[in-house]
Amino acid sequence: MSGHSKWSTIKRQKGAADQKRGALFTKLGNNITIAARDGGDPSANFRLRIAIDQAKAVNMPKDNIERAIKRGTGELRGAALEEIVYEAFGPAGTFFIIESLTDNKNRSVSDIRHIFSKFNCSLGGKNSVMWQFEKKGVIRIMNSELKVANLDEDEFELKLIDAGAYDIQKDDEETIIYTQMENLQKVKENLENKNIKIEYAQIEYIPKELKKIKNEKDGETIKKLYGALDECEDVSDFYTNADVE
Repeated sequence: MSGHSKWSTIKRQKGAADQKRGALFTKLGNNITIAARDGGDPSANFRLRIAIDQAKAVNMPKDNIERAIKRGTGELRGAALEEIVYEAFGPAGTFFIIESLTDNKNRSVSDIRHIFSKFNCSLGGKNSVMWQFEKKGVIRIMNSELKVANLDEDEFELKLIDAGAYDIQKDDEETIIYTQMENLQKVKENLENKNIKIEYAQIEYIPKELKKIKNEKDGETIKKLYGALDECEDVSDFYTNADVE
């Protein structure tokens, strides 16, 4: 159902070189700072809880997390961050949504435009590709974790649906649960109450339809574009309808 997402980046960069980990820490720290504007207590601020969970998933130091929270609550001074969403046309007729957290809007748009131009692609105007996506909650659990919990699969899925899940997909390694945005917290807490370890929980832009990339050259180009966006510190996240093997 989903194309590229933040989880793809996190999985790829868990064992990344120090330089790339530094860039990832910057992005995740910015996410925490923005979330903490609505309150520095993660038990009362679900968005902050999710941001902290993502940082812990890549072993971001506790001190970094605490500083990011204090920047958001105003206890520490720092450059003002702005949230911006860009829409873009990618290689082979694909669509992209790029989320940016930046202290310099002009630099951000210039850098992101430059990245797409390197691949003969371009940014689009407002709603040029947004209509191809829906915002949904996404939760990922390793299948091994569910086996340890020893749950009846049918009963488990029915209870998740009662809690607010609308679709559950399973592959060889993981179970992916999709929710409406307003139900993400409820479903996540339902799982946590069962002592089930959650690998990932986030609001994502989910493409309504995936575009299968069959041409190997196009697939390699899109992967290179992924890498360029990953390395751009102003890009906090990006999504696409590209289905690249």
